[in-house]
Amino acid sequence: MTNIAEIDSKMQLQDKRVLIVDDVPRNIDLLKDILSERYQVQIAKSGKVALDIIERTMPDIILLDIMMPDMNGFEVCEKVKANPKTADIPVIFLTAVTDAQHEQKGFDLGCVDFITKPITPLTTLSRVATHLKLAEDNLRNKRIIEHRTRELDDALESAIGMLGEVSQLNDTDTGVHMWRMADYSAALAKEIGWDDAKVELLKLAAPLHDTGKVGIPHAILKSPNKLTEDEWEIMRQHTVIGHQILIKSEAPLFKLAAEVALAHHEKWDGSGYPYGLAGKDIPESARIVSIADVFDALTMERAYKRNWSIEEAFDYIRQSSDAHFDPELVERFLSIEDELRKIKDKWSAVH
Repeated sequence: MTNIAEIDSKMQLQDKRVLIVDDVPRNIDLLKDILSERYQVQIAKSGKVALDIIERTMPDIILLDIMMPDMNGFEVCEKVKANPKTADIPVIFLTAVTDAQHEQKGFDLGCVDFITKPITPLTTLSRVATHLKLAEDNLRNKRIIEHRTRELDDALESAIGMLGEVSQLNDTDTGVHMWRMADYSAALAKEIGWDDAKVELLKLAAPLHDTGKVGIPHAILKSPNKLTEDEWEIMRQHTVIGHQILIKSEAPLFKLAAEVALAHHEKWDGSGYPYGLAGKDIPESARIVSIADVFDALTMERAYKRNWSIEEAFDYIRQSSDAHFDPELVERFLSIEDELRKIKDKWSAVH
């Protein structure tokens, strides 16, 4: 008597789609007879038809003959594995050739196994079942990893936000400023050709530029009066303090953040601090963040000042080109006005 578990198992198997790709009708009929009781079977008699079916219906596994006219199995497999949407579909080659070089080429292209002709039912069913199970496990593991990665990314972003807030405890707009400025920095970095991974790294590093302010006395940070020269000397040390804090980690994110923290007050003409670096001696990351930080500070409304319009802020940055800011970066920054306006509007809605 068939129990419920066996029925459920059979139904799950029948949900799986097996694509048979072969130009010989006899081989197709044999494989169909072996597999159709357990799986949904799809048929393609050429590589071109196979690729069309794969694109439309995404089979769970592909049994692929190697020796076919027009487009052979190796070529089909290469196209399947080159497409991110289909790359994880297991491919088993069907072959009458038992040659080590042949097999090596197949595995190099990404196949998971070979079934050698003449085809036998037990071997075929066993290989298909095994690789369907492995593919299912692999997919489940990838989803777990993706979920945990998202959780870690969220936790890291929260930690960066909290660390940034600590640097300016009494600043009620710090959070919005940090992430808006980070978005401006990322937009400029992308515009000048940074790759996506490095852009994302800068987006997380930029909010930590003022970390060193945790080491500056509150009386100086929040002084209502103009700072004395001695007080300014202390204030300028926040760049060095931030670098000392962040450089303790070997992680690329914090190494980049340390670089930004140390140099974001350097100026193109050498009149900045802490070391009076000039031109391209200033790390590009810091030159980017410097522009983004000033632009956001100018266009942000605060209790002690009105917000400047984007046009006014652009004029100031343009006038400071070749003195405070890298002139090439200024030109590229001004060229992405539409993107900057979108970022500002996005954060205005959040705030």
